[in-house]
Formats: sequence, structure tokens, C-alpha cells
Amino acid sequence: MRTDLVGLIGAASPITLGALLLLLVFSIFSWAVILFKWRFFRRVSRQDRRFLRLYEALEDPKEVRRRAATIVRSPLATLFAEAYRRALHDDEPLHGEHVRRLERGLIQIADRHLMEAEEYLGSLATVGNVSPFIGLFGTVLGIIQAFQEIARQGTASIAAVAPGVAEALVATAAGLFTAIPAGIAYNHFVNKPRRYATQLDVFRNDLIAQAEGRQETEATVLKS
Repeated sequence: MRTDLVGLIGAASPITLGALLLLLVFSIFSWAVILFKWRFFRRVSRQDRRFLRLYEALEDPKEVRRRAATIVRSPLATLFAEAYRRALHDDEPLHGEHVRRLERGLIQIADRHLMEAEEYLGSLATVGNVSPFIGLFGTVLGIIQAFQEIARQGTASIAAVAPGVAEALVATAAGLFTAIPAGIAYNHFVNKPRRYATQLDVFRNDLIAQAEGRQETEATVLKS
């Protein structure tokens, strides 16, 4: 009797094997995305904190720009660099259309960073939603074949039924094994772009206020 996992997979039907192969590809892809996004969010958070320490400790925008030049993966540093290029390099306040141009430029940069943060998250959701159904599809076909084998042998003994059912359930297990990590990772990562959006909005408003010559600052909000 084929009771070991390798034996069950080897004895599976071509359609079930195809489902298992597709689930293997999905699993490898989802784990690659999980590791990539984990490193991405970790690096961005670390560099944002590094930039904020500079931004809050220094009052001279020129010095902040000089010392933050190496912080290339921080969305906040990128926003500051754009605001410095357009307005903060001198002491003249902006007004009217110049402020609106600065705001549009900062919004474009923020949107680009948010798109990068959301990249591949939809793929994780797809893997998490689709994989159980692919596994179920393989299981249903396997059970159909098991019943066909019962009819061929003319007996419904456990010895005749068990191998086919076991082979069929391997596909369901593979679907769950693929879907669960992808679903957990998606739920973990999906809230991070929303927090980034709030942080970028607060910092963008602070930069525009500086460009307009106002003195209020929202740096304390960024700390939270």
C-alpha cells in the first residue's frame, strides 16, 4: 500500500500531478514575494527613521540635504530632496502657483513610493485565494478516480478505497500549505502602505508649510 507521501504523489493521476506542480510554482513565487517585501519594508522603515533623526536634529535645510544624500531608499528623504530642489534651498517663501507646483511634485513622488510599497501584494492575495480551490480541484478528480477504481474492482473495502482517497487529499493539503503563508503575509503587509501614506501626507504638508514660510511643524506626528 502506498502510504508514504512520495509514493502517493508518484501514484497520482496526471491531472492531480499538474495541480500539485502548479501549487509548487505558486508556493515558490509567494515565498519569494514574502521575502522580498519583508526586506523592502524593513529597509524603508530603517532608512526613514534614520532620515527623521537628521531632519529633527538639524535646522538648516542645506545641511539636512547634504547629510541625507546617502539615504537613497527613504521616501521621506526623497520628498525632502524634491522640496529642497524646488523651494528650500533659499529663504524666499513660495506663493500661489509655485506652491501648487511643489505640491503636485511631492504628490507624484509620494504616489510612486506607495505604488512600489503595494507592488506584488495583489499577487499574494491571489495565491492565497486561488490555491485552496486548485487543491480542491485535484482532490475531486482524485476521488472520482478512486470511485472508478472501486467500480472496476467490484469492492468497497477500505484497502481498495484508502489509497485513492489518500492520493486525492494530498492536493488539498498542498493547496492549504500554499495558501496559508500567502494569506498571512498579505494581511501583515497590506496595512503598511496605508501607514506610509499617512506619514508621507504629514511630511509633505510640513514641507509645503516650510516652503510657504510658515513656522508650524508636524514633526511630532511623524514620531508616532
